[in-house]
Amino acid sequence: MAIRALPLPRFDHLTYRGNSKHTRYGWLRLTPAFSIHLILDLIQALPANARVLDPFCGTGTTALVCAEEGIDSDTTDINPFLLWLGAAKCRQYSAKELAEAHGVAHEVVAALRSTNGTKPWLPPLFQIEKWWDGPLLDKIAKVRAVIGERSGELSDNASNLLKVAFCRTMIETANVSFGHQSMSFKKVSDQMTFAVPSDVAETVIANWQAATLSIFNAAETSIASQPNFIYCDARNLREKFESESFDCVITSPPYPNRMSYIRELRPYMYWLGYLEDAKKAGEMDWEAIGGTWGCATSNLTKWEHPADIKVPYEQFPEILSDIAKQSSLLSRYVEKYFCDMVVHVRNLFEVVNTGGAVHYVVGNSKFYDVLLPVEEIFAALFRATGFRDVRVEPIRKRSSKKELFEYLVSARK
Repeated sequence: MAIRALPLPRFDHLTYRGNSKHTRYGWLRLTPAFSIHLILDLIQALPANARVLDPFCGTGTTALVCAEEGIDSDTTDINPFLLWLGAAKCRQYSAKELAEAHGVAHEVVAALRSTNGTKPWLPPLFQIEKWWDGPLLDKIAKVRAVIGERSGELSDNASNLLKVAFCRTMIETANVSFGHQSMSFKKVSDQMTFAVPSDVAETVIANWQAATLSIFNAAETSIASQPNFIYCDARNLREKFESESFDCVITSPPYPNRMSYIRELRPYMYWLGYLEDAKKAGEMDWEAIGGTWGCATSNLTKWEHPADIKVPYEQFPEILSDIAKQSSLLSRYVEKYFCDMVVHVRNLFEVVNTGGAVHYVVGNSKFYDVLLPVEEIFAALFRATGFRDVRVEPIRKRSSKKELFEYLVSARK
């Protein structure tokens, strides 16, 4: 059995806050993210020729730590936007590419102050006016239009830097808040108000200049190795990698808390062209482990537990039954999540070297009055698959609910 240590108090250096001032980690605020300091601790003992895998790319934190430390790594995801963002954060940028980006950044400022030009393109994001009011939306769209107009003349790296800066400007001027567990819309009283149109332009300019200064400065830092960003379903790792390819796995899978990554990422993905309609968003979320956006919810009602999958946790049927007393849909959601994780861990075992270590940052969840011990289920899953030396360590308190913690579940093959 895995040993459960007593919960620890919150440590900001093991949260996203601890990442935000470090080189490229703070380029774009997405939720959730986990700590670079934890990853640095985990890779300290790795040999120089080690190869690391992160099967849930997320914001690319593991890949970037490895890139800065000169460790070879691969990271996978089924979300093309996340793969793009992670790759952009890990590029080596030349002085010429940075100069290109600076030049267009100045053009953006001039365009924002100009009253000339046609009305720019807007993405088909549902109720886009909830995100930005009319005058602000026009200015955000103008930033995107200038970058798009110049993209054919720019190097890929310069274009990517500008797109990251756009994403940061776009989300920091949106009517959203990150003060809760997930992104939410601000109250009307907290939204930006502008007396005259020039105030709107200058507000966007201030955010744009702050974003480009931070991002371009960080892009000057050196990268010691180049990670591989690979489109791959984490349940099909064996299709992409040979047996025993990795010495270490460091990742944070989607938490089983019914928070959709697609919901959080929609504004970025629509503006950059990764999404064109809500149907595609739902289909992409259904493909993801733990997805719940759009058709993912309706598809869940038709999902059936595969006959060859058993979740190896003795109390699991009882937990599902208790959740089902309040919501059969949520019970089915938890059931599917861990069935998918069974398939993932089976694939994982095959691609990890004998003696290799796996480290999973997970968070427990609560559905109504039923506590879901995610860390214990992962520990049981690792043991049942053949991993040894399984241990569970609490990392930090996660939210206002006293029962919710983040854990590190580790094992060795």
